Amino acid sequence: MTITRVSSVAALYDVHGNLPALEAALAAAEAERAYTIVVGGDVVLGPMPRETLERLRALGPRARFVRGNCDRLVVDAFDGRPLDRLPPAVREQIEWTAARLDRGQRDFLAGLPLTLAMEIEGAGEVLFCHATPRSDDEIFTAITPAERVRPMLEGVAQRVIVCGHTHMQFDRAVDGVRIVNAGSVGMPFGQPAAHWLLLAPDARLMRTEYDLQRAAELVRATEYPGADEFASRYVLSPASEDEGLRMFEPSQSTK
Repeated sequence: MTITRVSSVAALYDVHGNLPALEAALAAAEAERAYTIVVGGDVVLGPMPRETLERLRALGPRARFVRGNCDRLVVDAFDGRPLDRLPPAVREQIEWTAARLDRGQRDFLAGLPLTLAMEIEGAGEVLFCHATPRSDDEIFTAITPAERVRPMLEGVAQRVIVCGHTHMQFDRAVDGVRIVNAGSVGMPFGQPAAHWLLLAPDARLMRTEYDLQRAAELVRATEYPGADEFASRYVLSPASEDEGLRMFEPSQSTK
């Protein structure tokens, strides 16, 4: 396997169809002279799916992608596979998103890899995944005990791993492996902004402000199921990181 070598990377994860947030993150990455963009999954499930995906694909060879669990589920919906195990509201959003993609966009998402390795000058080889190296929907956070995280990293040779999925930024180490969560561009916990990661060469957790009111207006103008909730809860007033930790790690966050 050939490993691409680059000088810097902007890792943009969990955009979730929030095109205004994506544009802000891309502009900030450009200002930081991060030529290579790693798109860390969960691109289209959200209010502006087609536009968001095509904006990233238009970057051409600058953009490299890994698959997110929501990308996989949207492909399942496109193909008519049942989503019965999901809550009705989530199923409706996935099916709405899938209905707005064409065959080429579906095939692009279906072909995304689970992981991507890249050599970054000064940082060494970095492994990018959506959730964990072995799964696109496994959950761990900044406070997940190391004994639970350890099996998720089995067989990984890289000493730096970049992930997302839980929409919360963190930077921690387990058994000498540095794990950095890029956060979410489009649906973050914490500060209302586009959250992303810059590796140039060290990892810097970035938060880029953008016009939230305008973004909320654009979201509400779509036919996305739950557009008003998306605008209010994920753009204008995201839940705090503490709330996110209580949701994902109830047994740990109460200690």
